[in-house]
Amino acid sequence: MEETYFYSVDHQRTTTIKIKRSVFVCTLDYVESIEKTKEFISRISKENKTATHNCWAYILGEKGEIFHSSDAGEPSGTAGKPMLGTLKNHHMTRVAAVVTRYFGGVKLGVRGLMDAYSKSVQQTIDMGELKKLTETVLLMMQLSYGVNDTIINLLKPVKAKILNTSYTDRVEHKIEIEKKNYVQVENLLTELQSQGKINFQVISQG
Repeated sequence: MEETYFYSVDHQRTTTIKIKRSVFVCTLDYVESIEKTKEFISRISKENKTATHNCWAYILGEKGEIFHSSDAGEPSGTAGKPMLGTLKNHHMTRVAAVVTRYFGGVKLGVRGLMDAYSKSVQQTIDMGELKKLTETVLLMMQLSYGVNDTIINLLKPVKAKILNTSYTDRVEHKIEIEKKNYVQVENLLTELQSQGKINFQVISQG
């Protein structure tokens, strides 16, 4: 069974759309806790305190198990829920969205509002690639040219990602492996190092 990954954004992103004279500004950001989420929602709402509505939705937890949303004065179910639904459709967590609405004088109706709030979040998600949330191990590995192909083939099944390579008297790779996959090859790499075939060190984990 293929594993489900979760995604977030790596920095704050904002988009603006205009629908029937109403302006919708969506701000999306990475958040790690309820406290940070509340700070974000509060900050964006204060920055847009002259707006008609500041509706919000957030998803937290390793697998998106904590979530909440608010219509902030819009008719019940027309803002927060569609925003939350759009985030969930993209398997997002550790993310908060605030959609700020400046009313333009034309009522959109229930369906129109749901579509507008959903579209606003969707457009902001589409701005750029999402960040895959997974723990990784970063390695620096030095080895001789003679064993390079063998090592690369050993690392293929664990989907190790070679970030960069430099060639001098030896080959040096900077490698990223998902933590759960690293466990499978850690003993083998340690054994190869004790045999003098490779030299590696873990730079970071997280």
